[in-house]
Amino acid sequence: MSTATTTVFSADVLNIDAASVSASIESQIRDIVLQRLHRKGVVVAISGGIDSSVVAALCLKALGSARVLGLMLPEADSSPDSLHLAHLLAQSLGIRTHVEDIAGILTAAGCYQRRDAAIRTVIPQYTAAYKCKIQLPDQLNGSLYPIFSVVVQSPLGERTKVRLTLDSYLGVIAATNFKQRTRKMMEYYYADRFHYAVAGTPNRLEFDQGFFVKNGDGAADLKPIAHLYKTQVYQLAAYLGIPEEIQKRSPTTDTYSLDQSQEEFYFPLPYARMDLCLYARNHHLQPEEVAPVVGLTAQQVARVFRVIDATRSATRYLHRPPVLCENVSEVLQDVSGGRHAPAVEPRRAANCPPSSATESRASKTREDFGSSRLKVRLSRKRSV
Repeated sequence: MSTATTTVFSADVLNIDAASVSASIESQIRDIVLQRLHRKGVVVAISGGIDSSVVAALCLKALGSARVLGLMLPEADSSPDSLHLAHLLAQSLGIRTHVEDIAGILTAAGCYQRRDAAIRTVIPQYTAAYKCKIQLPDQLNGSLYPIFSVVVQSPLGERTKVRLTLDSYLGVIAATNFKQRTRKMMEYYYADRFHYAVAGTPNRLEFDQGFFVKNGDGAADLKPIAHLYKTQVYQLAAYLGIPEEIQKRSPTTDTYSLDQSQEEFYFPLPYARMDLCLYARNHHLQPEEVAPVVGLTAQQVARVFRVIDATRSATRYLHRPPVLCENVSEVLQDVSGGRHAPAVEPRRAANCPPSSATESRASKTREDFGSSRLKVRLSRKRSV
């Protein structure tokens, strides 16, 4: 008589054989960059965070130091720690680097001025001498429809927190997204200059939950760790010998002048517990099975599951390629062969309605503001 084996859910489900995973990714990087994309090397924007550090190290092992360029892209609101740690990583890996301070470009485009003007609609006394960040309330125990607030600090150190209106929220987000899109512009300058590919750095949690800016940090030619949970990225970091100072750094958005964690900005839980909840949701586990492992009640896990589902739905637009009115099969037969390339649905030229995402965007914007699920997919350069 055979007996069924029951697998008990635990934190161990995210354990990996780091050496084997690394070797597999290295092989795929070589194939993608050299054979499929026909590029000479890769550009990696290194921020001093764990994700970009691991991607840079994997590219180094795959291609060699002569084919990897580390790009540092600080701006006026960046933490000095980010540049310090990026230099530390580059020195550890022995890769070439360039530093491009993008503050001048952002100033010329009105990034800071537009953001400050949006903040002043709710805090009239706000000036460029203040520091700021935007913040969500407790998503685990608070309202089902959390709304962003802006937190500002005066030159005297006094803090003020005010809930954002829809218009002020969109103004802050639209202006702040200049940062990610400007960084990506610089990455592609160097990619074009050296005939390189651009390597993106999202982990699975970020990729799944839309924690990126469309045509900003979401744009890349390859994304080597998008299938790995952040917990697994840390395991790879230890195997690859990433400097301990980087491994111990807390994840941060590094987008606003005030310190900001990823939990107050986007995710309802710290990454270790969020990874486990995402894994559980992906494998159709019940909240009762997950709760004791992540230290939550079953009701709280169920709520996190709802957040995961809602965020996926709200940010699906970010993953979509441009929607064509009619399929151009001669071209798409080539470009849609990539493993992660989404299929493009053909449309009839005589009847060319907008995509469902575009069609509902105006009304959806208000829903997303209220539920904060689009939240600043939008605006950050997290330190990853």
